[in-house]
Amino acid sequence: MDTAFTEEQDEMRRTVRELLARRCGPDEVKAAVRTEPGYDTGLWHTLAAQLGLPGLALPERYGGVGCGTLELALAAEETGRMLLPSPLFATAALVAPLLLSLGTDEQRARLLPRLASGELTAALAVPAGVLPLALGLTGPGAGPASGEAVGQTVGPATGPAAPDDWAGGGRAGGMQAYRDGDGWRLYGEAGQVLGGHSAGLLLVAAHAGGFARSRTLLFLVHTEPDGAHPEPDGVVRIRQTALDETRPVARVELRDVAAEMLGSGDGGDVRETLVQAGPGAAAVLAAEAVGAADSALSRTVEYTGLREQFGRPIGSFQAVRHRLADVYVQVQAARSAAYYAAWAADADAGEAATAGGLALAQGLEALRLAAGEAVQFHGGVGFTWEHEAHLYFKRAAGDDLLFGPVHRLRARAAERAALFGPTGQGKEGRGKEGRKEKSRGTEGRGTEGERDARVAGEAVGV
Repeated sequence: MDTAFTEEQDEMRRTVRELLARRCGPDEVKAAVRTEPGYDTGLWHTLAAQLGLPGLALPERYGGVGCGTLELALAAEETGRMLLPSPLFATAALVAPLLLSLGTDEQRARLLPRLASGELTAALAVPAGVLPLALGLTGPGAGPASGEAVGQTVGPATGPAAPDDWAGGGRAGGMQAYRDGDGWRLYGEAGQVLGGHSAGLLLVAAHAGGFARSRTLLFLVHTEPDGAHPEPDGVVRIRQTALDETRPVARVELRDVAAEMLGSGDGGDVRETLVQAGPGAAAVLAAEAVGAADSALSRTVEYTGLREQFGRPIGSFQAVRHRLADVYVQVQAARSAAYYAAWAADADAGEAATAGGLALAQGLEALRLAAGEAVQFHGGVGFTWEHEAHLYFKRAAGDDLLFGPVHRLRARAAERAALFGPTGQGKEGRGKEGRKEKSRGTEGRGTEGERDARVAGEAVGV
């Protein structure tokens, strides 16, 4: 891995940062989330048409820029810095990779250029609470018992789950699909769909087949009212109340809606592709969390230089400096992990499987720490709900609920790396892989931590 960014990568990041600094301050964010789509459509089209953010990781033959996950992560870090509400993550990091991997040639040629240009936004619809499980970030991608998938307690009598229980199990909940002549129709509902209330294209995970041989497939449902695809009857989309308004979610209900199957319809390919897409999505989300954490820290450092106590700025007190230094070290470690995971997502699938979840765990922890300290150090004004510090606090809490929790991300990464022994893929091979990953991770954290400790005092000093 080359740790130095290219001139093009630095220029892209600088351009995004300057644009968002002009058009996405806290007041603009608060105004955008209260609009019907939940984001500034004018700014979104500028980011898409002029900077090409939705198509950064898409091939040029489909209208993309032809870069990779690392470039998308760099852009996401800048959008996270400003807490930009936009469909970028749902469209570019969740749906576009699945279309690229599973779609037919005709589906790719028809849909990917529109996603790359920002003309079409998309959302991945899976049952509420199971997105990280479906992506293989908190489980094997084949699903635990269905009660555990939504955060319930599962007793010993529950027994092993069917491979696709995360998507509804073919019995209750989730989406169901059935044949209708040469096509398919869907019924059911999915909650907490990122951007589902405004997306022009829904990529729906639904069960097909009977109880004994059911399998999860992906289906395309066009919800944009245009000449080619009028919004179908039976689609009900309701924006849900969310803790973090900057990341709007919706409940999607499909009542006997015509749908188009994505790709060949092999259920095994769907599960495998979802798990393969997980590390890249986690790396992008981790970079976004790092950007938000870094912004929260910068605002806090600035404020501690202005707020006075006992006749001097509170930032001059050693206890305050130590706490801010701890946040700085955490943010820098999370940034390194996010960059490495984004690089591995394109360069080394074996490394990415573990690095993605770990990077996301570190990013979420860094954001939670930075947001909490921001509220604390802003004092009485920081505890008011209207203060901008709460935007970061709610982003930290909301992301942990949607994509975590952190302890499950770490547990799954440890399982992948076989840190606590082999898990069914050959004792000798998994054991060596686990020791190798453990050694690499410990060494990397030590080096990063020592370097960060040396510069932390200067970085947060006021």
